Amino acid sequence: MRRRLFVAVLLSSAVALTPTMSSAAQAPHAAPAFAYPQAKRVDVVETQFGVPVADPYRWLENDVRNDPEVANWVEAENKVTDAFLQTLPLRGFFKQRMTALYDYERYGLPVKKGGHYFYQHNTGLQNQSVLFVRDGLSGEPRQLIDPNGWSKDGATALAEWTPSDDGKLLAYSVQDGGTDWRTVRVMDVATGKLRTDELKWLKYSGGVAWAKDGTGFFYSRYPAPVAEATFQNATLNHRIYFHKLGTPQAADRLIYATAASPKLNHYVQVSDDGRWLVISTSEAGDENDVHVIDLRKQGLKPIALFTGRKNQWAYVGNDGMRFYFATDKDAPLKRVAAVDVGRAGATEATVVPEAKEALSDVSMIGGKLIASYLVDAKSEARVYSLTGNKLSTIDLPGIGTVGGFYGKSTDPETFFSFTSFNRPTTIYRYDTASGQESAWAEPKLTFDPETISVEQQFYQSKDGTKVPMFIVRKKGTSGPAPTLLYGYGGFNISVTPSFNPANIAWIERGGVYALANIRGGAEYGNAWHDGGRLANKQNVFDDFISAGEYLKAHGIAAPKGLAAIGRSNGGLLVGAVTNERPDLFDAVSPGVGVMDMLRFDKFTAGRYWVDDYGHPDKEGDFKTLLTYSPYHNIKGGKAYPALIAVTADTDDRVVPGHSFKYIAKLQATEGTGSAPHLIRIDTRSGHGSGKPITKIIEEYSDVYSFLGHFTGLDSTR
Repeated sequence: MRRRLFVAVLLSSAVALTPTMSSAAQAPHAAPAFAYPQAKRVDVVETQFGVPVADPYRWLENDVRNDPEVANWVEAENKVTDAFLQTLPLRGFFKQRMTALYDYERYGLPVKKGGHYFYQHNTGLQNQSVLFVRDGLSGEPRQLIDPNGWSKDGATALAEWTPSDDGKLLAYSVQDGGTDWRTVRVMDVATGKLRTDELKWLKYSGGVAWAKDGTGFFYSRYPAPVAEATFQNATLNHRIYFHKLGTPQAADRLIYATAASPKLNHYVQVSDDGRWLVISTSEAGDENDVHVIDLRKQGLKPIALFTGRKNQWAYVGNDGMRFYFATDKDAPLKRVAAVDVGRAGATEATVVPEAKEALSDVSMIGGKLIASYLVDAKSEARVYSLTGNKLSTIDLPGIGTVGGFYGKSTDPETFFSFTSFNRPTTIYRYDTASGQESAWAEPKLTFDPETISVEQQFYQSKDGTKVPMFIVRKKGTSGPAPTLLYGYGGFNISVTPSFNPANIAWIERGGVYALANIRGGAEYGNAWHDGGRLANKQNVFDDFISAGEYLKAHGIAAPKGLAAIGRSNGGLLVGAVTNERPDLFDAVSPGVGVMDMLRFDKFTAGRYWVDDYGHPDKEGDFKTLLTYSPYHNIKGGKAYPALIAVTADTDDRVVPGHSFKYIAKLQATEGTGSAPHLIRIDTRSGHGSGKPITKIIEEYSDVYSFLGHFTGLDSTR
């Protein structure tokens, strides 16, 4: 789903010690006075719906690559931040321990095509994972692509990759410096040689869809952008093309477009039998249209299955003319439905009814449906027949998150991943006939997971809503401790248990990691999402603030030891709650955040977010956005906690101008206290995907040492 493109889960690392009551409750260290770089103010005031809105740092929206003045400001800010970070006693510890914790063997989910098994592997500290192939499940691994030699800094990554149906060819995407733009190349799997094919300007496309005969593939892309606006302008006119191998991209055949509606985006799949092209069309929300094209007929005329973009329709698979979809139509927690495309006017019928839990994913494997559900934000996997009879529940290792179950509808096997806060990803093979599962790739750990406690508690938000929260800490930890509180709260995205070496380092040092499943996500279906978007967005902030109050009131977080952290939409969250309750948090880190809620829709992917945030050019939405926009609600007269914002120069998902403007205003506003308000700006780095491990470790050792310093973590022994 397109939503998942807007979430970046960055990993990190960690060591071991348990705090005592007295050490964990110590006051944070005093902060020195700071001489921040002087950011010029410009006279920009725009009246919107009768409200004058000042934007004195508008010039910081300019691309750092094209504006020397912005580049100079960035350099000056990084110097101030680096100088302070060098004084932190935890910085060296975190870097050393995170490096050790990251040094474990990792595998990605295998993809089976034509008897070949493709998968990614990382020996531990490789900046980028390497793509391998095996001939047969137990065949000898053979390296196909090692992106680690593509650039000196490790910031050029292998992104999406898709083998042809017979496994003889591989189309793969190259991502450079963290940008969302992709370049696609084609490789001969047997020889490892590259073909001449090279396709550009793919973005948010999810890879390619091979034709059954392997002569080419379908894909979607945007027109080439104006050079100086490559990383900032909004993207329009998404189109689907067919690329015939051996021909230039300029000769690609246009398959589907909506010229009259340039904001629509189109995503393409080919059915397992190779007969059907399945096209999903959306604009800003998860609601989508679905068209199918019979590739056996001349003319490639689309057949409309679902139109009007009133509901969500996720293609699962087909059995001949019978197509299966996961949908929220008349089912806020989702159900599985089927429709016969061979019958004119046929309506969809329920196969697997809506359950009491939220349906998160469905696959068709081995003539069965495997459905993943969220039970209070924890995974459960159930197996159904194609007629909807429940056959079994797949045994999972515990509280955690399951993913995968990919493959062809006729495959007798599939693979799934399982991870939790104290368990790195393990890959399992599942036999669809016998229902037996077995570990296919299990990592050797660099810590003892049995020393880490994972529990779930529930707390009440401001309006009485019960909200789940995971609490992760060392077993035997007693008394309040420095606590990291993480949240996201948006875009129908569920935040479920996952492994992060940085959090293990924090916990080993004596801290607590808490994840609040606040509204705005999909943990409890559409109602949970709707309860945290548009006019209800304040519920997200209230849920997070209530989580912080709960942690302190129940003796989990130290009285002066609560840190807030979030990225992207979670960066917006941290910025907003810091404005609202600076007294609650002792240190905060908004990462790659959406900080200007009145101009977010003018850049790159921002126009997609109006479904969650609203339209800044509509009066009702404007007034709501203005109440919580982090940039516009910075005010003096109250002491802000220690703050380190994080962004990157090549972030073309949430452009860095958001964080630039926010920190410039915060630093210039009088009466915000003496704690440091810093920004860390990475180079040749984007929103998160494709980031090399060295950069991840450097960033999180900086951020966690900063948060630890101001929550008393570096005094726990």
